[in-house]
This record gives sequence, C-alpha cells and structure tokens, in this order.
Amino acid sequence: MTFTPYTEEHELFRKQVRQFAEKELLPHVDEWERDELFPNWVFKRAGELGILGAHYPESAGGSGGDYWYSIAKSEELVRCGSAGVTMGLLVQSDMATPCIGELGTKEQIDEFLAPALRGEKIAALGVSEPGAGSDVAGLRTTARVDGGDYVINGSKTYITNGTRADFVTLLCKTNPDAGHHGISILLVPTNTPGFSVSKKLEKMGNWASDTAELFFDNVRVPKRNLLGQEGMGFIYLMQNFQSERLVGSSSAIAGAFHALDRSLTWGRERHVFGKPLIKREVWQHKLADLYTKAEAAKSLVYRAADAFNTDRYVRKGDISFETTKLIAMSKLFVGDVSSEIADQVVQFHGGMGYLEDLWVSRYYRDQRLFRIGGGASEVMKYMIAKISGW
Repeated sequence: MTFTPYTEEHELFRKQVRQFAEKELLPHVDEWERDELFPNWVFKRAGELGILGAHYPESAGGSGGDYWYSIAKSEELVRCGSAGVTMGLLVQSDMATPCIGELGTKEQIDEFLAPALRGEKIAALGVSEPGAGSDVAGLRTTARVDGGDYVINGSKTYITNGTRADFVTLLCKTNPDAGHHGISILLVPTNTPGFSVSKKLEKMGNWASDTAELFFDNVRVPKRNLLGQEGMGFIYLMQNFQSERLVGSSSAIAGAFHALDRSLTWGRERHVFGKPLIKREVWQHKLADLYTKAEAAKSLVYRAADAFNTDRYVRKGDISFETTKLIAMSKLFVGDVSSEIADQVVQFHGGMGYLEDLWVSRYYRDQRLFRIGGGASEVMKYMIAKISGW
C-alpha cells in the first residue's frame, strides 16, 4: 500500500497553496528576479490565506494542523518558479519562527510569532557569521547583561530576509567562557538603535530573495526577549535546524520533480532528426534513472517527515536522534539527486538550457544552494556518522 500521509483537509490546503503560487506569484517572478527582491505583500497575502501558520497551534495564531501541512506547502510553493520567493516564505514560517512557537512566552508569541504568521512582521534567522557558518559553536556575536537588558555586539551574514526583517531570531553568546552552554537566543527588533544592515549580498542564484550582512553595535534589548533559558540556545537551535532541513529537503525534491515534468513536456515537442527528443533511447534511459532517484529521495523525505511529525505533534516531545539522522540523510541524498537532475535538465535542453532567459538556467543556479545552506552536505555526513556511533 502506498504511504499517503495527506487527508482531504491537507489536499484542500495543498490546492490553495498551488493556486497562490501559480496565479498570484508566478506571473511576477521574472520581474522580481530582475529586481532581486520580491515585495512585502507576498508575506501578507500568504498570512491572509493561512499558508504561513497552518502547522502552528491556534493559540499562536495558526490553524492547528500537523507538520504535513508544512510539507504540502513546501511542495506547492515551488510552482511559483522562483526558489528565492519560496525560501523567503519558508524562512518566515519554518526557520526563523518555530522555536518561538516551542519556547515563547505569551508576550513573545503576541509580539513576534503571531504577526509573523499573519505576514505583518517579517522574520529572519540570525545564525551564520563571517567566521562561523556550519560551525555554529564558533560564533562570536555576544550579548552581555546590563541591568535589565542584554547588550549585543557582533555581526551575522547570509541572512535571508535580512534587508527588510522586522525582527531577528538571533543566536549569540551570553557566556563566552561556557562553550556550547554559553549560547542563547534573543528576539531582536530591527528598529532597535545600533542595528544596521551592513550590506545586501549578491548571490549566484535565488536572486528574488534578499540576503544580508547584519551588524549589531551595542544593540540593547530587554531581558524578556530571551527565548527559553539562557545558555540553552545551541540545543534549541539544533532542534530548530531539523524543521529547516526537512522542509528544505521537501521543497528541493519537489522542485526537482517539477523540473523533470517540465522537461518531459518540452521533450515531447522538441524534434531532433525527425523524432521527438523524448523518443531517443539515451534520454529515455536517463530520465528513467532520474525519476527513480527522485522517487527514492521523496520516499526518504516522507519517512523523515513522518518521524518528525510523530515526535513533535503526536508524542509532543523533542526530536529523537533517529529522526535527526533521517533528516540528515534526506538532506544529503536530496542534495545529490537534485544537483544531478539540474545538470541533466540543462543538458536535455541543449544550447537553450544555457540561455539566461529560460527557466532552466535559473533552476540550475538556484538549486546549488541546497547542498550548502542549513548545514553543508559534509556536515550531514558527519552527523550521520556521529549519531550512528561510527
């Protein structure tokens, strides 16, 4: 029997996200790619439709659904044709905000999470630094206590939504001498004096999403903006990463299927030496291999999503090591498969695939980030080995 996690309600939600992506986003993405930014109304509209908060409890401003709503959302948003737009929305709903839903006080949820799920406030996740990317423990941004406040100094880089975020879910050192146990998470409004966007970063792909370097110069936030317990930020982040990596994997493999399907349609219309390209045996064999690998990758993602959903929504507990390993495997395998598909899709289109104005070249550029962002593939291998006890 085929594993089918979706109910009728999930499918209705999926249809709504698809319509949003195809009818309200897709017609504009070429313009947004040229502008290297999509407009803020996209967040607001996604919030109005209940897309951002579908898998959050009603008490936090969500719809009370399980994690499969998030997977369905990530699979359908790719139909907008811009990984940059998809990533900006997923950062809002699945990367910068889940830990607020898990750990936030009522005041923090009301001030930060609920308006983010409505799309009224834009969120960013502040983790990577110029000298600390995948090595999160090596971060240098500090927050020292001064009276009733934390005073923050340091910088962050590669921050999606960074040029326009209303707040940053910020990882910083509150006790520089305590190693992993000296790291905390603070919620930092970007209108706080001392915060600035150092520069907008130019990227190989994902042009429609803004990526920034942020600077904190004696930024003062009240102690009430501490998320959870002081010194527990590293542990919280490792849990938060699981949602980020899983939804990213789901989005990436959905994008790969979409690219294959579009290529297949084109291959039926493109004639080479008197035959449709798809009737050439060499491409039939290649596409058979690619679709098979994509199905295997999707199955692994679904297995990891089922484990995550069970841990978080059914057992209402922390993410287990076994689930963490499955998510790392998913990200690793999806990264390899989607990269191979992107390369072969360009090859399939021949010279046309190398033209900037064809969707193929954008897809090729955009998907390359997945093996780096949210933890590089090499880090996933390290995690798999460590959890396995090798």
